[in-house]
Amino acid sequence: MVALPNCHRIVFLVKGFVDLENLGFFFFHFHFLLWFVEVVMGGVASSMAAKMAFFPPNPPNYTLVDDAATGLLLLDPFPHRENVDVLKLRNSRGNEIVAVYVRYPMATTTLLYSHGNAADIGQMYELFVEYDYSGYGQSTGKPSENSTYADIEAAYRCLEKTYGAKQEDIILYGQSVGSGPTVDLAARLPHLKAIVLHSPILSGLRVIYPVKHTYWFDIYKNIDKIQYAKCPVLVIHGTADEVVDWSHGKKLWELCQVRYEPLWIKGGNHCDLEVYPEYLKHLKKFVATIERAAYKQMLIGRKILEHVEKSRKSTEPLEPSQSMSSRDKSRKSVESFEPPRKKPRVSRASTQEHEL
Repeated sequence: MVALPNCHRIVFLVKGFVDLENLGFFFFHFHFLLWFVEVVMGGVASSMAAKMAFFPPNPPNYTLVDDAATGLLLLDPFPHRENVDVLKLRNSRGNEIVAVYVRYPMATTTLLYSHGNAADIGQMYELFVEYDYSGYGQSTGKPSENSTYADIEAAYRCLEKTYGAKQEDIILYGQSVGSGPTVDLAARLPHLKAIVLHSPILSGLRVIYPVKHTYWFDIYKNIDKIQYAKCPVLVIHGTADEVVDWSHGKKLWELCQVRYEPLWIKGGNHCDLEVYPEYLKHLKKFVATIERAAYKQMLIGRKILEHVEKSRKSTEPLEPSQSMSSRDKSRKSVESFEPPRKKPRVSRASTQEHEL
């Protein structure tokens, strides 16, 4: 969903430079055009990129209603549900964004969803913990790369402070443009449970042209940030995606630290992957695998605590004048049971090719 309406205009602009041979300029290669934009146009490039990247639904697919009887904030035209909270959150840039929190009493994991470009909460109500970017739906402000970073952070802080969610219990899900704020936040949160990237982009500029260098005015530089995500990552992409080429998802998956078996949906396009049966099946399998891994880590943690308690009790009768060497030995006996720092251990049978 990134910049498709403007893609042909940019290609035409490059061709126009090539045809103007009588001007004597060297505008014969796309890389020179990029250099021209970077050096000559300065800060204008970022605003141009933002205009090409964001297409909020117009009009929005919902309106906000303050219900005087209940004091609740509602989404019109959708009926009110007891387990759904409609929220207004203020981000660090001063914009007021709309978010939806869906409660399930038995849930052990919270999924924070960042939607694609030409969508808003009205199209996905009742599905996820989700939020609208600045300038989307009924959220205030103008859409921009930095605004979406502030938006997802506001939603994440709300999960922590209002609903008591822990980083270890949160899965970030980013679709298309939503992969940008998702990867950016994931790169800064080392203890997330997992990440799902649905038809993701390597970067905004790479959707238009397969550049090898990351330019400063590019937006959503996922290609440079994904390596800093320390949790398992599932990548889903359609092989017939006409908006964001399949190669984007493949490259991002290759760059992940902790890769889960990807899902390449044969014949899938950019906005229809949910209708394929393998989509939901693979997603459920991923979440179940992550849950099992988290449960095993919890058991390991309990065993470590039990061992530490036993070690403490065994050292209590010792005289205060014990030698330094004996203290070192007792410390080493505890330190040797520290949990692995790198990757959680999951049974091969349950993961098959999963690289958890």
